[in-house]
Amino acid sequence: MNGAMSLLQTLTNNGVEVCFTNPGTSEMHMVAAIGQTGGMRSILSLFEGVCTGAADGYGRIAGKPACTLLHLGPGLSNGSANLHNARKANSPVINLIGDHATYHKKYDAPLNSDIIGLSHPVSHWVKSVADAESLPVDAADAVQAANVKPGQIATLIIPADCAWNESVDPIAAREMPKTPWVSDEKVNIAAKMLSNGKQTVLLMSNLALTEASLELADKVAQQTGARVFCDTFTSRLPRGEGRCKVERLAYFAEQATVQLQDAEQLITVGTKAPVGFFAYPGKASEFYPVGCDIHCLAEVNEDAEDALEKLVAELGAQNQILRRGLLSKPGLLTGEISPESVARAFAEFLPTNAIVVDESATAGFLTYPLTETAEPHEWLSLTGGSIGYGLPASIGAAVARPESKIVCLHGDGGAMYTIQSLWTMAREQLDICVVIFANRKYQILQIELARVGAQTMNKKTLDMLDLSNPDLDFVGLATALGVTGYCATTADEFNQAFERAMNEPGPKLIEAILDVDVTGLG
Repeated sequence: MNGAMSLLQTLTNNGVEVCFTNPGTSEMHMVAAIGQTGGMRSILSLFEGVCTGAADGYGRIAGKPACTLLHLGPGLSNGSANLHNARKANSPVINLIGDHATYHKKYDAPLNSDIIGLSHPVSHWVKSVADAESLPVDAADAVQAANVKPGQIATLIIPADCAWNESVDPIAAREMPKTPWVSDEKVNIAAKMLSNGKQTVLLMSNLALTEASLELADKVAQQTGARVFCDTFTSRLPRGEGRCKVERLAYFAEQATVQLQDAEQLITVGTKAPVGFFAYPGKASEFYPVGCDIHCLAEVNEDAEDALEKLVAELGAQNQILRRGLLSKPGLLTGEISPESVARAFAEFLPTNAIVVDESATAGFLTYPLTETAEPHEWLSLTGGSIGYGLPASIGAAVARPESKIVCLHGDGGAMYTIQSLWTMAREQLDICVVIFANRKYQILQIELARVGAQTMNKKTLDMLDLSNPDLDFVGLATALGVTGYCATTADEFNQAFERAMNEPGPKLIEAILDVDVTGLG
């Protein structure tokens, strides 16, 4: 058995079932091994950023890693932006990066590069395999590293001769790392803060955003009067009918500081104290007030649900009646298409247990609030800010949970970063509906141009943030890549197209042509 076969068998023995691939010559023995391994599903993507974004989406929904198969340093570099997003989402991902044979490295061939150096900024764990005999053990170590909760990026660099040389037997299933509990002291401190009469905020994310954790936080809030928030961008959030509500911290500092202006105490659960995405001239970076006392109840890697359960017991809040959301839909609009008409149709027809992958940026600003009382669903956000995650993450979510409808809300500018995703959706016949908010501009950057004080609004400046001349044709792009596309220029056209897409299986794309200026958003 060569190294590649032992590698693949080790991965499947340890629960890794999917590989998002874009291989090259140095990975051919791994390609052959995948072809001979019954337990590994291989999904081809036309760009490495699609592979890594898909692995992110898969990890968020499956709760375990998929692997990517990438070609040398350039392949890793092409996938790095969405690995950055996956790292910020704390998603479990295993990267298999081919490298030149160990004896060939000294020649510095054209594709030779410092793969280890490229790996570290987007990985928690990096290992370059020394020889074929070491490959199975290294692979098992990579799986364990990726499964450190809530999830880590493990990058395994595999020289070609380590894949083709004779190896040893695969590693059997190992026990995965356990999530550490929080200390009683941290729970006691939080309980005392919540009982001292001061205005207190709970800020939650990651492992604290399970349905059970939100229920526990609701009991804490009712017992103590604390307000409960989640991070602006979260890896996964259960919402809708039957779920306990959580207020999302606003993106813009002007809004977020108002939300937290009365907070005297801030308790973080599975996250850190909130700061702005960017610095702005004359504005503070911290969203919380000066003098606010901050306490961490649970670190990102700690068992937040257990911590909240202990906190509920300490506060005597076990008997609080949960405030579950009731189903309520805003109703449809007709006539002119707008962000509101699109958001209303989205809330009206979103099916039960759908997964929403959101990269709608400014034009989709109403889709989140208008679905707070929609059918129960889960919401995946752009955690790392690197655009082009939405389409690939939808692929991963659809592979992880094929029984759910996936709805991808995407801005037109960001969609062009990973438009190749549509081909993979078509090839795999994934149940994904992509909604493109086509306002033909980088609207968020036009807003930020003013917010940072760069007031030059002449044509040369605005042309750098404009996506017209020529206009992008997403229906044409979808058709060319094998996905059925619809163009909506009125609210009625969008209502009909979206309702149809929610009731028909398979990949669909709806391009909503918007003429919208949301520069006044705060």
